[in-house]
Amino acid sequence: MPVRADPAARWADLRLRLASALVLAPLALAALWRGGWAWQALVALATLGMLHEWWRMGGRVALPGALWSLVAAAALVWLRADPSAGRGNVLFVIVLVWATDIGAYLAGRLIGGPRLAPAISPGKTWSGAVGGLLAAGVVGILAGGLAAGGIAGLLSLVAQAGDLAESAAKRRAGVKDSGHLIPGHGGLLDRLDGLLAAGPAAALLALIAGPGVALWQ
Repeated sequence: MPVRADPAARWADLRLRLASALVLAPLALAALWRGGWAWQALVALATLGMLHEWWRMGGRVALPGALWSLVAAAALVWLRADPSAGRGNVLFVIVLVWATDIGAYLAGRLIGGPRLAPAISPGKTWSGAVGGLLAAGVVGILAGGLAAGGIAGLLSLVAQAGDLAESAAKRRAGVKDSGHLIPGHGGLLDRLDGLLAAGPAAALLALIAGPGVALWQ
């Protein structure tokens, strides 16, 4: 069934989303740039927050969700630890996940259309999924050409699968948002679900490529 939202309601959360991004993005980028203890501390704090959100949701989703968050955290710390390519690789993943989210948000609200997975997340549309994929592909192409665009597209699909997985967990737990920490987004899991999936996938690609290899090359 196509998604038809009131034009004003489509953008009701945009201001809060922008405000949250202006606060959180510089913090994340600064910790990433510094690396070491700063990045590890940020990842640890975020992981503790996500573990709390999984615990609040409870039921059958708590333990698998907690394990998922811990694996993703370890992957992101390991990925950043590469002295040559770690900073760039994590930045590449973060930016393409952001691009996926932004592209999906804009395309979904501007175009609308058939729902992607109505039984899991009624608000997501096929146009949003394609918009997110294309936005991530552009990031990859700008970073390193067509090959990097393909890698970015693959990681974008993984990120969107992570988003759907978190939505399915919330539906099973009977909650709309994982928490209320981030205005316009809900909880940490609502903001980081794509990165929870793309991070381990990027770490696996980096492991296959070997130390010092940039993912966009």
